[in-house]
Amino acid sequence: MSAGHDHSPQGTHRTKLAIAFGITVTILVAEVIGAWWTNSLALLVDAGHMLTDASGLLMALIAASLAMRPPTPERTWGYRRAEVLAAGAQSAVLLGVGVYAFIEGGRRLFEPPDVTAGGLLAFGIVGLLGNLVSMLVLNSGRGANLNMRAAFLEVVNDALGSVAVIVSAVVIALTGWTRIDAVAGMLIAALIVPRAA
Repeated sequence: MSAGHDHSPQGTHRTKLAIAFGITVTILVAEVIGAWWTNSLALLVDAGHMLTDASGLLMALIAASLAMRPPTPERTWGYRRAEVLAAGAQSAVLLGVGVYAFIEGGRRLFEPPDVTAGGLLAFGIVGLLGNLVSMLVLNSGRGANLNMRAAFLEVVNDALGSVAVIVSAVVIALTGWTRIDAVAGMLIAALIVPRAA
């Protein structure tokens, strides 16, 4: 690999991260509105998950931008270390949100509210489609460095969260069993915690 080939992908990675960040923020806003409208814990927890991942993608985007700066006498490796620090910060945030979401999900399991299945399904599908687009955007760069790999895995887990929301909506529509919403919320929380490790 030539030095020129090493240098130019950084700008490409930054562009991909920016696109994924924009999609994630859009889904986050939609899920917050959806959680309020449908009264869904699963959608609320997934929105919290999306908030964490939007923050993580923003940190990854900043790290990718810093990594493009040239070395200086004080920083002989340039700013590439920022990518490693960003990945560590993402893990810490994920752990905090995951633990909170799991505890809150367990509490709400015993007090299930009424949930609007149709709206829940619609917002779940919107979230899944957005995550699939982000996965396609990030896929080619996911092996480039730790930063891109972490960003790709965040979007994959977001997609799994959206699948859990969709399954919850279908079960509620078919059976009326609204506790599945709390179960789905806890499942999404269970997906968050291992990622922090």
